[in-house]
Amino acid sequence: MLRLFGILVTVLCAITAAVLTWPGFFRVERFYPVAQIVSFRGLLALAFTLIAVLALLVAIVRPIRAFSLSIAVVAGVAAVANGAILMGRGGMGTEALPAKTDTAIRVMTWNTAGPATPPDTIAKIAVAMDADIVALPETTIETGEQVAIAMRELGHRMWAHHAEDPSTEWDAGSTTLLISPELGDYAVIESSIDGTSNTSTVPSAVAMPTDGQGPIVVAAHAVAPRPSYMQDWRDDLQWLADQCVEANVIMAGDFNATVDHMSGLGVDDRTLGLCDDAAIATGNGAIGTWSAEMPSVLGTPIDHVMTSAHWEATGSLVLRSMDGSGSDHRPLIVQLEPVD
Repeated sequence: MLRLFGILVTVLCAITAAVLTWPGFFRVERFYPVAQIVSFRGLLALAFTLIAVLALLVAIVRPIRAFSLSIAVVAGVAAVANGAILMGRGGMGTEALPAKTDTAIRVMTWNTAGPATPPDTIAKIAVAMDADIVALPETTIETGEQVAIAMRELGHRMWAHHAEDPSTEWDAGSTTLLISPELGDYAVIESSIDGTSNTSTVPSAVAMPTDGQGPIVVAAHAVAPRPSYMQDWRDDLQWLADQCVEANVIMAGDFNATVDHMSGLGVDDRTLGLCDDAAIATGNGAIGTWSAEMPSVLGTPIDHVMTSAHWEATGSLVLRSMDGSGSDHRPLIVQLEPVD
């Protein structure tokens, strides 16, 4: 009887490990609590490693040796599988951007946590990164204008755009988007402004080129997958996927989701709609952008820059030196080149 119980527990552990390692295969990646657990794949790999080690140590006890060894095998395989997935997305990440060419543009996204990050700090980082597009979730237009003024004083002009949801408290109800005049004239579409078509709770801003040139730019912010907001979160991810249906789209922001959560939302083997994740393409897809209080290799990469077929990512950087800036997110900067 005890042996059968041990086999049953081992099978259940194997199923659990498989679901958490490959949630998309089981189609549970956007359901509570799997969505929350798989967000931290680095911690998951570490947890499976510790379980495997502990099971091996317990295996010295003869009566439960077979059971302990079977658990060690299950946990060990899961640890290796999760580690391999992380390595395939970039492992420890890269530390620098390539030199900026005449045709390249740089996109920066940073959830500033409202007033936690001073405008001058945002401006200095954006200028230092030579950013042409800056997506700032949880940033009011008043703060965004201060950032633009500070950037102008540093010799880097930007136009400030925004969308807001007055029903959402504090600065989370606003998303600001800065775009360089060198990309042309832009305007946020009416549905983003009046909320008739937008993410559910925290707003996104869709900016269109008014002169017919340049990419469609989306400053994205999906609601966090708290238990009471799971359906809103799923709807937000689908809405963001629906924004990437053109060949010339750049989408950046706080998606509150990793690429694991986007399984099934891509078209033609893309990640989200017709867009792919630039950080994964350039070796930084496993580096956590949240929370800045955690080691980056154990955090969750929920901030993204997504691009459609017109753009190729040539480099990226998760800026870990700003962990004490006030925000609980790390800035992500991506360099893009147009595809002929």
